[in-house]
Amino acid sequence: MFAQLGNIWKIEELRQKIIFTLIMFAVFRMGTHIPVPGVDPTAIESLFQSGSLLGLLDLFSGGAFSKFSIFAMSITPYINASIIMQLLNVVIPTLEQWSKEGQEGHKKTTKVTRYLTVALAFFQAIGMSIGLKAAILNPSPVNILIIAITLTAGTVFLMWLGEQITANGVGNGISLIIFAGIVAALPQNIGMIYNYVKTGTISYFSVFLFLLIALAMIVFVIHIETGFRRIPVTYAKRVVGGRAFGGQSSHIPLKVNPAGVIPIIFASSLLMFPITIAQFVENPTVREIARYFEWGTPLQTAIYVLLIIFFTYFYTAVTIKIPDMADNLKKYGGFIPGIRPGQETADYIDFVLTRITLAGSVFLAFIAVLPNLVASATHIQGVYFGGTALLIVVGVALNTMKQIEAMVVMRHYKGFMK
Repeated sequence: MFAQLGNIWKIEELRQKIIFTLIMFAVFRMGTHIPVPGVDPTAIESLFQSGSLLGLLDLFSGGAFSKFSIFAMSITPYINASIIMQLLNVVIPTLEQWSKEGQEGHKKTTKVTRYLTVALAFFQAIGMSIGLKAAILNPSPVNILIIAITLTAGTVFLMWLGEQITANGVGNGISLIIFAGIVAALPQNIGMIYNYVKTGTISYFSVFLFLLIALAMIVFVIHIETGFRRIPVTYAKRVVGGRAFGGQSSHIPLKVNPAGVIPIIFASSLLMFPITIAQFVENPTVREIARYFEWGTPLQTAIYVLLIIFFTYFYTAVTIKIPDMADNLKKYGGFIPGIRPGQETADYIDFVLTRITLAGSVFLAFIAVLPNLVASATHIQGVYFGGTALLIVVGVALNTMKQIEAMVVMRHYKGFMK
């Protein structure tokens, strides 16, 4: 195994890509410790003493949010802009046409996504600055504007950093930045668990149970993320110019979790709305209603699960265009054994996709409520072990490893993945 991993460093191009990616990680981590000017860091940290939602946002930013550094918003505005662009592809013909123009269309879409990221980042920074006004030393309009511009610049720099990793490093740069932020929180969490054991707050059995659940969830997530439903496809044999084409068998791979972590992001953003509104409204009735939507309450958990299932189906329906799949099969002479080409093929694919999407949506819902279950089972508080973070880490790690594996095998070396 170690000899196979050593093959990576024998490839100069791959070695340079990995070193470049690690340097970009170092730049990202240094930026998380550069504070935004005019903010009281102790007042910010006191806001993170309660509320798992703020802890989740801080986890994705690699601790930059709790420090209120220049990377406090992380790459979230870019992710939101990308999701919006994907959804707009369905309703705006121009964007749909760009998606069919190959590389040139991708460049146009990327350019619009960048502009949308800047706009979303600025408005989010304004809202964040106003919401955390109590931590600003001099909360004048000018200072709030300066802080908002600083936060926006930090997000734009991270967007550029991610694109540089994608172009010159290994893996998807945006995903790797989120990955680095989540992994960076591990030493702090391990130290917190050690202190709990040292002071007698938790027992060794709780730690053992925590590790057992973590290991089981990693295996479970890998199993689901690599799971596909393969629909068999046969291509008709054709003779063109005296040469025979087709006649072989293939399959359509339908992923068990085609929506990834997007439904969880949608659902959590929607449930944040009542709590956010209550923070700016002094009405006691509104505050009382918002209390039922606090993280971990029975009502919030039930709505959270239902929203995740709904958004999983919604996002899958938007991104996977079944009629186009059926038309392409018919165009190239392919058919599913026992199913007529055309509408019957589309109906069959839709039937199969609906069933596996149900399994994927239940999986995502379970992953989302995992932190509450882990806290109840182990009695370990303040250590965020979220299925959402685990899903991102495992997914990014698998995709990056596959890319490295492909580059190693392409150079005639034996791969390191089994």
